[in-house]
Amino acid sequence: MPTVSDDQASDGDSAVPGGSNDGSTRDDPPDEPSGEGGSGTGGGTSRAGRDLPAAIAVGVALGAAILGSLFTVRYLFIGIIAAAIAVGTVELAGALRRSVGIRIALVPVLVGGQAMIWLAWPYGRAGAVTAFVLTVLTCLLWRLRGGASGYLRDVAASVFAAAYLPLFAAFAAMLVPPDDGVGRVLSFLIVVVASDTGGYIAGVLRGRHPMAPSISPKKTWEGFSGSLTTGVAGGALSVTLLLDGQAWQGVLFGAAVVLSATLGDLMESLIKRDLGIKDMGTLLPGHGGLMDRLDSLLPSAVVSWLLLSAFVPV
Repeated sequence: MPTVSDDQASDGDSAVPGGSNDGSTRDDPPDEPSGEGGSGTGGGTSRAGRDLPAAIAVGVALGAAILGSLFTVRYLFIGIIAAAIAVGTVELAGALRRSVGIRIALVPVLVGGQAMIWLAWPYGRAGAVTAFVLTVLTCLLWRLRGGASGYLRDVAASVFAAAYLPLFAAFAAMLVPPDDGVGRVLSFLIVVVASDTGGYIAGVLRGRHPMAPSISPKKTWEGFSGSLTTGVAGGALSVTLLLDGQAWQGVLFGAAVVLSATLGDLMESLIKRDLGIKDMGTLLPGHGGLMDRLDSLLPSAVVSWLLLSAFVPV
């Protein structure tokens, strides 16, 4: 479940699955805030501050993999989620270790994370929550061998990683099993991509007023308005056409997902600024790490499942 980030896509990694909303793909380092929009420096770098051809190529490839899974054997999408979360967990663990010396209980979080995602398929929330609780318990025990120094810090980071990545992602997996699961997943993704694309365009063309300058200098209110406009339109169309819901439900769904995606961008931006890094990894050319693509999707998966379950009951 790839997506854009905040810092790395500082505000608008659009035209790819997931993104942010202000017209830049990379925030400057924490001590070097820049103005809105960025500037190209050659070598394929766009005005948004990223390698646009590489970003588009990666986005198209990821999007093709997702759509291919949904329109063949839709449960393959759960496998894509599980693989992405495993990679994102390793990236987050590496960033914490390198930047501030925090060591999460990687094995329990990886194994428990897979359990959360796959148990969400047959058992829904009960399966995911049970696996999460067992993962937390295992992390508490796993860290005992490291002694008292840093115990609370490392355990807290492990629990955070288990909740932030696989537990949130389990809600995306729970969109798949219903008979209209493909429509639910597509509605979720359509709104996120529409939000990212609208925010990117509006941010590049009109972005002037920073939304949260101390967190993400290039994210603007103009970009957010573009995200809201396209996201609400995407929500209204997808909920009515794919799920036979009401237009007002689609409008509320789109607005809520845009808000959660934007907050997801900002939250990961704060994490990276706290760690003093620009990207979580370097796996995806033009994008950074896979974790940098997941930031807006993770909280949006929770919001999507909650609202679609209420608006269009199974």
